Amino acid sequence: MLEETKTMAQEVEIGNFKVGTGHRQFLIAGPCVIESEQLVLETAARIAAIAKSLGMPYIFKSSFDKANRTSRRIADRVSKKAWRC
Repeated sequence: MLEETKTMAQEVEIGNFKVGTGHRQFLIAGPCVIESEQLVLETAARIAAIAKSLGMPYIFKSSFDKANRTSRRIADRVSKKAWRC
């Protein structure tokens, strides 16, 4: 038996725009992990400019710590730098 696809029945306000059924699409994007303050700020600015040119609301998302790093020492160093961003 096929399950019915349920649509989002409510809307949610995020900042100055709303999401949900009947509202425009929006973008959630950013680097998987913050490597440096300069890189994360440049990346956020570029993505924001693209989203703005498309008239699309943008939510920046990135992580300051990733558990799947191959070296825990590198992950710790990156995490400490990220806290300063």
